[in-house]
Order: sequence, then C-alpha cells, then structure tokens
Amino acid sequence: MRKDYFDGSIAEHYDRDSSPMFDPAVVAATVDFLADLAGGGDALELGIGTGRIAVPLAGRGVSVRGIDLSPDMVAQLRKKPGAADISVTIGDFATTVVPGSFRLAYLVFNTIGNLTSQDDQVACFVNAAKHLEPGGCFVIEVGVPPLRRLPPGETALAFNVTADRVGFDTIDVARQLGVSHHYWVGAERAETFSLPYRYVWPAELDLMARIAGLRLRERWSGWHRGPFTSESASHVSVWEKLPAG
Repeated sequence: MRKDYFDGSIAEHYDRDSSPMFDPAVVAATVDFLADLAGGGDALELGIGTGRIAVPLAGRGVSVRGIDLSPDMVAQLRKKPGAADISVTIGDFATTVVPGSFRLAYLVFNTIGNLTSQDDQVACFVNAAKHLEPGGCFVIEVGVPPLRRLPPGETALAFNVTADRVGFDTIDVARQLGVSHHYWVGAERAETFSLPYRYVWPAELDLMARIAGLRLRERWSGWHRGPFTSESASHVSVWEKLPAG
C-alpha cells in the first residue's frame, strides 16, 4: 500500500497552504479548459484531493468522479458546498479502477510526481486509458524539471521563503527523484512536512502515453493555452485515446 502523506493537519491546512492554486483566475482557467475537453461527457480526477478543481467543474454541469489515497483529504472535500454529488473512491490512482467510461481523465498540480517510480507512472497512464472512451482525453499539469536552475554541485532549490514558511526541493539527479520540504514556524503552527516525488520530462510522458495507447494531442505552457517553449516552467499536456484496433 502506498503511503498516505496527506493526512491529519496536512489535509486540514492544504487549501490554505496551497493558496496560489486557489486564485479564482487560476481555478477558472483550469475549469474552462477541462470543461471544454469533457464536452458534456463524464470526467475522472486522479488524485482529487480537497476538490479544488472537481467542485467547480461539477458546478459547470460536468459529472465528476474521483480517486484519492487520502481519506482526510476527501473529508475536506466533503465539507464544500456542491461536493455531495461527486463520487470518490479511496485508493491508489495508478491502479484503482472505478465503474464506467469517461470522456476526460485528469491530473493537476504536479500530482503525477507523487508516483515515485517510472513503473508506477506508466501504470497511471495505463489506468487512465482503461477509463477513457475512444477519443477521450487524459490531461496532466506538471512542472518542467528545473535542472537548469540547479548550480553545479548543488542539490537544493527554494520555492517559498517567507517569515513563517520555508519550502525547498532537494533533487537527486542520478535517480530522477526529489523531496519537497516544507517548514511552518509561527504562533498558529509549527510543523514540518516532506514529500518525495519523481520528476518527469515531457518526452518521457509522451512515451508513457504511447505505451498506454494514447497519442499527444496538444501541449501548452498553461491553462490559457500559451505556447510551450524551452523557457516554460510547466506544461499542460493532452493525450487522446486511440480507437481500438
């Protein structure tokens, strides 16, 4: 069984800790993109978490189901208005199968990295493809590995430095693995949290998609469909399920 890192106070504080993701403009652009791809069909979110995207997507009339490993994260989702009709299965999204077929499956905000081996990431693509109807799409939002920012001989990159919070990644280039470290120090909270992840290149994701019977349909630098270039820090990629035979 894969370890659940998002339990207890991590789940309780998740929405606040990840506040840039909750910018209404970011959420709206994400939901617009996904609703357009769903095209009136059903959607499956892998790693649905607290429902940051699933709840407003359901509010747009898309029937959304989800898979998540963390009961505590799903408990936070259940507190939100509009979440009652979203069915969630507790399990590993790389392997858990839910009934039905879907027009859209998606993974947002680097969640593919929570699968810390190449085999597990391939299994995720295969599992997504199993759930898609022919012509359906699998969408991933993930950062481009930031190795160009890593000076020779260094292993750490800071991503958040404030008076009450410090966050940085340590990166093992030889094994294509990282650990995201978070430290909160303040009157209301004193806590540490570390999460392992596997970073993955766009071309590697495309090969995983081919193994699963998917083909790249489009790739953008973000949800607003800006061009993906060598300077892009992240990408939103869409793979389409090939017809059988």
